[in-house]
Amino acid sequence: MNSPRRIRSAVGAALAATLLVPLAACSGGASSGASGTYTFWDPYPQFDASSPWGRRVSTCGTQAGVKVRRTAMDTTDLANKAMLAGQQDNLPDVMLVDNPAVSTLAEAGILAKATDVGLSTTGIQKNVLDAGTVDGAPYGVPIGANTLALYYNADVLKKAKVDPASITDWASLTAALAKVKAAGSKGITFSATKTEEGSFQFLPWFWGAGADLMKIDSPAAVSALTLWKDWLDRGYAPNSVINNTQTTSWQEFATGDYAFGENGTWQLANAEKAGFEHGVISIPGAEGGAAPVPTGGEFVTVPVQSDTGRHTTSGKIVSCLVNDKNLLATDTTLSYVAPVAPVRTEQVKGNAALKPWVDAVAAARGRTSGGMDTDYPVVSEQMWTAVQAALSGARTPETALEAAQKTAASKRGN
Repeated sequence: MNSPRRIRSAVGAALAATLLVPLAACSGGASSGASGTYTFWDPYPQFDASSPWGRRVSTCGTQAGVKVRRTAMDTTDLANKAMLAGQQDNLPDVMLVDNPAVSTLAEAGILAKATDVGLSTTGIQKNVLDAGTVDGAPYGVPIGANTLALYYNADVLKKAKVDPASITDWASLTAALAKVKAAGSKGITFSATKTEEGSFQFLPWFWGAGADLMKIDSPAAVSALTLWKDWLDRGYAPNSVINNTQTTSWQEFATGDYAFGENGTWQLANAEKAGFEHGVISIPGAEGGAAPVPTGGEFVTVPVQSDTGRHTTSGKIVSCLVNDKNLLATDTTLSYVAPVAPVRTEQVKGNAALKPWVDAVAAARGRTSGGMDTDYPVVSEQMWTAVQAALSGARTPETALEAAQKTAASKRGN
């Protein structure tokens, strides 16, 4: 097992250059606190101690015989603080992290293998578990998964005489957008912002064209970026997508003016409040069928401690959080698809609207899977940089991706 002090400088530099933002200092809970107190970091600042999630974390600590001191922070903030805390031997006992960061933190020696801390991964959907697996070993347990699809406004489509079932590939989607615009409505909104959110939203089109993350300037990749650029040029998508986060993109769709909005499982509750008839279809591949979509969601992990005796209790806290009963409550609250079949079945029984999302997650790909591991953050940054350059008109899709591939290759050292 790696020591928390053995942080690999190259990996740390790559993470700091891509996924993370500068911080003045590291703060948060330390594992060296009072006896009987275990620290827990998560990316859910929207949930305070009195929320169902806050109470669940506290209860799992009680069941493990300890008190849990929870610190919630922004997703990127958490990953950055974890790197700094690892250097200072000041890591929390349990940490909930975004799945693309798992491989980087694991390679840096910050996370313990699931098997080393008594965590079972039996029954977990393989493609969901793969998002947190490095060299065949999972580092933690997924608490749930989400992904992307196309929400549609049924009223806008009816006005344009478009049947959502007719949208099976890029050509039929683009034809539908043309009809929507001709009928006086707006076409499609998505997020192309210069963060991981932009790459996350571009990946279904990138993969749907048959492109590979190891060569992001391939003709297939160029065709995906050209599709987005053409939509902007034709007025099928607004220029605001360049700065849209997934939240602001949803707010555009929720106005009722747009036919389609690319967004995720987490917007299900908001969709019910939108005030218009809506539905969900898969993002189509270039030549037909559903495009591969990226797996989103977090992993509950156990950071490496100098006092390895703490790992047993940390493992008990994690196991409590991901037992079937707690997974059902947590994933339903967060609009996540559970990573194990029995819980997914109960979720769909309780909410039939989750069925297309269960299917989408089943076909999703981990962003760090397929050997990408710690290369993914490097490639992702260059991908969203290329998308920004092309959509703004600073470069053509082809030259933007050529520059992105060159920079990504040099940073990866190949």
